[in-house]
Amino acid sequence: MIKQIIVSVCLLVSLGSIAQEGTASPYSFYGIGEVRFKGTHEFRSMGGIAIEQDSIHMNLQNPASYGNLKLSTFSLGATYATTTLKADSKSENARRTTLDYLAVGLPMGKFGVGFGLIPFSSVGYKIRPTESLTENNQSFNGKGGLNKAFLGVGYKITPQLSVGADVQYDFGKIETNNFEYISGIAIGTRELNNADLSGVNFNLGMMYQRKIDKKLSLFSSLTYSIESSLTSKNTRNIATAVYNENFELGIVDVLEEVNTVEKLKLPSKISAAAGIGEARKWLVGVGYTFQQAGELSNKYNALDNVTYKQNSKFSIGGYYIPNYKSFTSYPKRITYRGGFRYEQTGLVINSQPINDLAVTMGFGLPLSGTFSNVNIGVEFGQRGTTKANLIQENYANVSVGFSLNEQWFVRRKFN
Repeated sequence: MIKQIIVSVCLLVSLGSIAQEGTASPYSFYGIGEVRFKGTHEFRSMGGIAIEQDSIHMNLQNPASYGNLKLSTFSLGATYATTTLKADSKSENARRTTLDYLAVGLPMGKFGVGFGLIPFSSVGYKIRPTESLTENNQSFNGKGGLNKAFLGVGYKITPQLSVGADVQYDFGKIETNNFEYISGIAIGTRELNNADLSGVNFNLGMMYQRKIDKKLSLFSSLTYSIESSLTSKNTRNIATAVYNENFELGIVDVLEEVNTVEKLKLPSKISAAAGIGEARKWLVGVGYTFQQAGELSNKYNALDNVTYKQNSKFSIGGYYIPNYKSFTSYPKRITYRGGFRYEQTGLVINSQPINDLAVTMGFGLPLSGTFSNVNIGVEFGQRGTTKANLIQENYANVSVGFSLNEQWFVRRKFN
């Protein structure tokens, strides 16, 4: 059954995930946009902690985890996000529904393979006058982002130690559209920028666990992303334009079109996490991620008041299952998750660092008679600041994910 679901869903949502507007943040103008969480909702609900060698859930954060899969797994997740954009004098609300990941995991003895599609970064903002155009008005629009198609392999060296690696093909398109109107001049100026992005990068991973005593185990995870580059093929089109009575932009005359090619640097990144717990009962872990400063400015978004520094993230989270074997009480078989994360994004505007913090929680709902489950998560967070004429974003995200499991490639004894 899962095979049919995979084929149908892949055909329907793969192209849609590429074209979606995954954010409403004005901060997505900078660099390659707002970087999305790379992982399933099971681990996102725990602040991003993914350290247990799980046999039925895909861990997209560490390719070493694929060697621990026991069943063929199909994972799909989406999020409904609401954001309040707050400035000193006013606030606005925005909503988005996005596809977060589409992945398949296949066990092959001590080996495991994972492949899929992940939106890596998103650009999506619309800033324009709410009333009739007056003196020196400007409007700004942006959409697009970067996607990753990945293929990874994990290998279980011993019952305690697994290693893995994956290769990711990066592709996407970012479009920004700026329009300026000056009072007394009938026609304004529009600048349209298109950046076609492509590249390849590699990740290495390792997971280790060992028994401390009869019940307790120590869990750990380590990943390293190798520094890579993105090729950005840029087109800048400058034209005269005017708004009509429906507030739609119409082109009057193209003044200039310029094509360039730039190299953007995706810096290396290292993530480490460790925790303690009783398998299939409870777990608590902490994690830390460090990433060097990148060179992500393109010609259309390179500004004097913007710099990119080192990125770091701290996470803490875990889960609790009252009794996963219970036949009489469904609530006892539910996985209860929670966590917290704090991230210094590395983006600095007007000398103000743009930081992001959030509280997460969620539930894993088992589907009776199967190893499959539905995962629901909630995230409340804050990004940015109102200092230095900037924007503070208060967001609430509701996520739903599916982890569907079956046994494939079983040799039949009877025809």
